[in-house]
Amino acid sequence: MSKAKAKYRALKMPVRYIINTVLVAALFLGLQLVSQTMLSTYQNQVLLLVGINIILAVSLNVATGYLGQLPLGHAGFMAVGAYTCALFTKYCTWPEPLAFAAGLALGAAMACIFGILIGIPALRLSGDYLAILTLGFGEIIRITLNNIDNVLGFSLFYGAKGLKNIPKYSDLLSVFLCVVLTCFFIHTMLKSRHGRAVLAIRDNEIAAESCGIQTTYYKVMAFSFSAAFAGLAGGLYACYIGVLDPANFDFMKSIEILVMVVLGGMGSMLGSILSATVLTILPEALRSVADYRMVLYSVVLILMMIFRPGGLLGSYDFSLSRIISKVLSHGGKEETSHE
Repeated sequence: MSKAKAKYRALKMPVRYIINTVLVAALFLGLQLVSQTMLSTYQNQVLLLVGINIILAVSLNVATGYLGQLPLGHAGFMAVGAYTCALFTKYCTWPEPLAFAAGLALGAAMACIFGILIGIPALRLSGDYLAILTLGFGEIIRITLNNIDNVLGFSLFYGAKGLKNIPKYSDLLSVFLCVVLTCFFIHTMLKSRHGRAVLAIRDNEIAAESCGIQTTYYKVMAFSFSAAFAGLAGGLYACYIGVLDPANFDFMKSIEILVMVVLGGMGSMLGSILSATVLTILPEALRSVADYRMVLYSVVLILMMIFRPGGLLGSYDFSLSRIISKVLSHGGKEETSHE
């Protein structure tokens, strides 16, 4: 066995987790330092919105890039999570951290339940039919939020007036932790046998079914997994903005999230993170040319699709273990050449 291989095998899984944890902690401390010393209040709010959009893009990538489906109702799951978390935190008398954590968990759980209920009939379809069905689901959620108070007979969601006085619990720490946990759970799921089954369905559903993979089960699992994190992002959004209006979760919101996934690369988590960051900051950076910023925004997207139709990173995903392996292998070759 070469020294390079020996060194690489000596890097056990707990060590890799420790390295990743240290890097995540360093990234948070760097963001915290930049946030407190270099950014204005408005720029800090944009930074929080970047984190929320990263969760939305990465979660939708599970259903589109990894499962290979085309749902257009992601904003509907976001709305379910947002209103669930908002109502809970608004009327809950628990201490702030506990109420916020419980509200986020309830929002994610409720969105997951809706994902299962919608996924079971919807995922029997594919392509345009699935897109139309999930689009209809998103619009049903929005219209229901607008009119359900008339059915209930009392004000709960406040319809088009908007649900106000939501506690603004979202801050840099909570959003950053949710982004890290989202990426960790999705990455872990994809590296498990369940994730390999999902990828097999994407590559060839008929072949996967012939190998004994329960395609319906895994499609619904991935779809509900994606919906749960959309609900988590919705809860963060509700406690970030303080006011919820059903118009914020319309069809264009779903398209906006889908564009982030396509621009970053279908099946690339790092691509979704980069594109969500760029597409959140770019419209804000172009506010100085407000009359033309949407035109410039559209031109950037068109040029991207012409020159990089596979997205920013295609299907590439960052792997720290792979980089460490290459570094150790390079070091091993150098040592071998000196012997």
